[in-house]
Amino acid sequence: MVKKQLLLALIITISSCSSIKKTQEAINFGNYDQAIQIAVKELRENKTKKGNQDYVVMLEEAFEKATAKDIENITFLKKDGNPSNLEIIYNKYLNLKNRQELIKPLLPLPIHNKGKNAKFSFSDYTNDILATKTKLSDYLYGNAKNLLKVSSNKEDFRSAFDDLNYLDKINPNFKDVRNLIEEAHFKGTNFVYVSLQNKSDKVIPIRLEEDLLNFDTYKLNDLWTVYHNYKQPKTIYDFEIEINFREINISPEQIKEKQVVKEKQVVDGWKYLIDKNGTTVKDSLGKAIKVDKYKTIVCKVDEITQFKSVQVVGQIKYIDLITNQLVKSFPLASEFIFDHRYATYSGDKNALEQEYLNLLTYKFVPFPSNEQMIYDTSEDLKNKIKSIVSQNKIYH
Repeated sequence: MVKKQLLLALIITISSCSSIKKTQEAINFGNYDQAIQIAVKELRENKTKKGNQDYVVMLEEAFEKATAKDIENITFLKKDGNPSNLEIIYNKYLNLKNRQELIKPLLPLPIHNKGKNAKFSFSDYTNDILATKTKLSDYLYGNAKNLLKVSSNKEDFRSAFDDLNYLDKINPNFKDVRNLIEEAHFKGTNFVYVSLQNKSDKVIPIRLEEDLLNFDTYKLNDLWTVYHNYKQPKTIYDFEIEINFREINISPEQIKEKQVVKEKQVVDGWKYLIDKNGTTVKDSLGKAIKVDKYKTIVCKVDEITQFKSVQVVGQIKYIDLITNQLVKSFPLASEFIFDHRYATYSGDKNALEQEYLNLLTYKFVPFPSNEQMIYDTSEDLKNKIKSIVSQNKIYH
């Protein structure tokens, strides 16, 4: 028990020393907020503990240096006068305020060997935060509105979208920001028209075309890309994805037969055991010994295989509708096989293995129509189309 307590004390001491070292290293490298986080965490557990005195001293030092660093940066950025710095200035004021709020619940923090409390110079940054937020809001709003008005670049619209969402977060319901967010999103979105072209000599089932063009089931729409299989009014499409069928090859209906003969030895009564001299063998009690008598049973199996296949060959084309240029193309192919096996027999079916017994339970079935065969490729085609499109998204 004593050994366990000593071991626990040793572990706690090592852990404490390691934490103190990390705090001091953070200060030495200028990572003041990291040092503050570590010190606050330790002091929350027991701020009066003698072993935690180092954290009090380091917290005082880290806070003073972090505050001075932020004030210095704010002063420089204000003198620079670039309005794009307003977001940085705003966040630094928030850091100054939040840093103080992190420490306040711990106060007072005594430094025992100096007989006084640690000193933290707190300031009220409320007015600075509000004033900077107002300037930042006006800047973000004006800049975004200007981009929406004069730009034709989707990246600008997406940048405006991000700025407006940030503005709505720090200053909810500011002017008509919500409407501008919708406008920026619409203007920054790539609209993709999806079409299907059948250049084979086979008729494609309508339901196959509907399935392949129903991009809602592909779940490929994202923040900046929307797919339509019908052109919407007042929508300018940026790209077209053309699913192009060039060949649809359907094999003839085939029936193949194979006959198999199976033999098996089965017990058929009994007989007396006879030795090589033709004498009946007896046991130790003088009774004649009986043994199983076998016979061979035979079964003929006609195994029938029905076979039909379809192969769809084509490509997926990416067309830039703004420049009317082919951007990319990818091969597309799918195959569906109808393969049905069944069997009939003559003779004793007890001679058959389970595989053939299973086949006996099946019967001839009508061959699927060409239309059904083509439609049965749809699931595989959809998976391949989804894979190609999800891995090859294009943007303006």
